[in-house]
Amino acid sequence: MKRPLPLLAAAAALLAGLALSGCGSPATAASAPGQPELLQLRYQGSANAVSLPELAEDLGYLGPIKLDWVGNTISGPQDIQSVATNQTDFGGAFTGAVVKLVEAGAPVKAVINYYGSDDKTFLGFYVKADSPIRTARDLIGKKVGVNTAGANYEAVLDTWLAENGLSADEIKQVQLVVVPPINTEQAIRNGQIDVGSLSGVLQDHAVSAGGLRPLFNDVGAFGPYNGGPYVLRTDFIKKYPETTRVFVTAVAKAIEWERDTPREEVIARFTKIIQNRQRNENTDTLKYWKSVGITKGGLISDRDYTLWAGWLKQTGVLTSDTIDSAKIYTNEFNPYRDGAAAPATPATKAG
Repeated sequence: MKRPLPLLAAAAALLAGLALSGCGSPATAASAPGQPELLQLRYQGSANAVSLPELAEDLGYLGPIKLDWVGNTISGPQDIQSVATNQTDFGGAFTGAVVKLVEAGAPVKAVINYYGSDDKTFLGFYVKADSPIRTARDLIGKKVGVNTAGANYEAVLDTWLAENGLSADEIKQVQLVVVPPINTEQAIRNGQIDVGSLSGVLQDHAVSAGGLRPLFNDVGAFGPYNGGPYVLRTDFIKKYPETTRVFVTAVAKAIEWERDTPREEVIARFTKIIQNRQRNENTDTLKYWKSVGITKGGLISDRDYTLWAGWLKQTGVLTSDTIDSAKIYTNEFNPYRDGAAAPATPATKAG
């Protein structure tokens, strides 16, 4: 089984790795105008789940481009760091994690959103049904389980605490505990943590089992929002503009396919993809899939980032409340940017 790529936390390590690595994947072609220059994209997947690029490939939207799975990611920050150091060609993470990486000097840029929260798909924070915790202030001194530090759950929690009147010093007294998502439900029930963050199928499973009570969720606190984008290296975008365009267009079309296709059909397609790739995975949790959860075509907006400006400043990522959006993302390659329909999929070249 392929293993996840190593986590490189420091900006120095990121830049050193980038300098030492080559540029791009070996599968290239002498492309005609409008045809992708690079025909193979390295990426990390997620066990028991189907990503938008994987769906796009199965639907034929990537045309001649093939995906090269190099293992499963352990977190969003690790996934985009692997892109920055040229171990993979694309990866995705929470918008705040992308800002952190860019501000650290990593040459990556967001090109399309791939996940978000809406009234069907959201991030929730749960306590035991008989827990005395009912307000933000009740969390002072308590343990809150999150999937990884410095990512979406931490940003949601800290922003919610601040909006509910806690000072920066009081927020620091809320203890974050990193817990693997698969173990979060049991950690709440066992009292190892006071509050646990859950989403997707793990959230649905925990709620259906009973005995837990929601404290709050991100959509209730902030409304629907885009949670995170896929990033590419800036040198990749410059060297392979048509490959970039095909990739972004394919993901955008896959988003709309999920939105427009009956839920049962989406789940059936996911099931087929997982069974066909033969990675010893379980498809039982796919039945909990509900919605794609993001804006049309995965278009990126300034709000995706300004929503977290206060948290990013509080954590030292930003020195002001302003975010240089042009440095962080682009919608240049998204076919839905002007409200138009997505173009046809490029044909697979013979031979």
